[in-house]
Amino acid sequence: MSASTPARKPALGFIFVTVVLAVLGFGLLIPVLPELVKQFRGHDVSAGSHAYGWLVSVYAFMQFFGSPILGSLSDRFGRRKVILIALAGSSLDFVVMALAPSLTILFVARMVGGLTAGVLATANAYVADVTPAEKRAQGFGLLGAAFGIGFIIGPLIGGVLGSVDLRLPFWAAAGCSALNWCYGFFVLPESLAPENRRAFSWKRANPVGALLALKRFPAVLGLAESYFILTLAQMMLFSIWALYTNYRYHWDTQHVGFSLMLVGVMSAIVQAGLAKRIIGRLGDTRGVILGLVLSATAQVLYGLAPQGWMVYYIILVGSFAGIAGPAMQSYITKHVPPNEQGSVQGIYSGLASLAGIPGPLLATWSFSWAVRPGQPAWLAGITFFIAATLALIALALAARSFAQDHAPYVAPVHS
Repeated sequence: MSASTPARKPALGFIFVTVVLAVLGFGLLIPVLPELVKQFRGHDVSAGSHAYGWLVSVYAFMQFFGSPILGSLSDRFGRRKVILIALAGSSLDFVVMALAPSLTILFVARMVGGLTAGVLATANAYVADVTPAEKRAQGFGLLGAAFGIGFIIGPLIGGVLGSVDLRLPFWAAAGCSALNWCYGFFVLPESLAPENRRAFSWKRANPVGALLALKRFPAVLGLAESYFILTLAQMMLFSIWALYTNYRYHWDTQHVGFSLMLVGVMSAIVQAGLAKRIIGRLGDTRGVILGLVLSATAQVLYGLAPQGWMVYYIILVGSFAGIAGPAMQSYITKHVPPNEQGSVQGIYSGLASLAGIPGPLLATWSFSWAVRPGQPAWLAGITFFIAATLALIALALAARSFAQDHAPYVAPVHS
């Protein structure tokens, strides 16, 4: 950009498009990736479930180490550059998966993708950069809506393309990431002002050091426990959705895509419009608590539903659990100074990745045990019952953290 050309002003609209495209690429794979893994394992449901659990866990393991590094880098060099790095890694990941001749190569691709998966964490920091504290719940709700829109389009297209060729959605996802990279390079402005940047530190960038750094923000550290447990429950749901619905209701990739499309539609409705009103009326803390209660309820209902058509009605109710995310993000940002938003969001993204390591394994292994010959049909929902229990534990931890709340961060006044 030339000196005579005025810089574009950072705005939520820019990052909204970035998140939509990022989630679109991710959503394309949800209906087909479990089927591809089962194909490599001779179409055996139990063996395929185990392998798929390991595949998702490896991705999360690499993301756990990569997210704090990318978060700290974004605090030093800006959000835009880190977003471009993450998008390049995702595009490479999708291309390798599209060409993978074996399960081993698929694992290698997921490792690369996990190491550079920092778009969403950096997007959260971007929102914190460009919105005042009192409007951050609304900003994170808009980000949630972008996530929902990506889920509306992604799984639907992925399911349809997967019915034509199981590898086709991977090429489409690579195209989305490449398009997103071009958008970031040519359009996305930087959001972090030079005066709010800080030097890169390996102590903050490594996962353990990053978590220890949260001790300076007791309210944020306390809520981290709840966030980890909640994410563990959510990881279990996403890990098992395609396998569970295919086994219990005989859904194909298109049907799985349609169900996830409804999840995306409801997520967009709740987080783009209703979250602002609900959280505005209840406040951040009550918004988190209500969301966790609804999450536990929906998980139990998913596990008990004997007919596939019932799942759609549960989605309508369970989608309101989505208010917990924007409320939690709003609460966190109010307890952290501007020049540490990126690293803290990176830490929370790292916690999500850490939860993604045991979550898929717990989900797929419990499911594999429950679908053995001779087991009752309802037992296939055991993964959801475990997830509901975890959501209730997250609720108790969040309530404890709120009870021990400390005052929000207040920027120092310079004379």
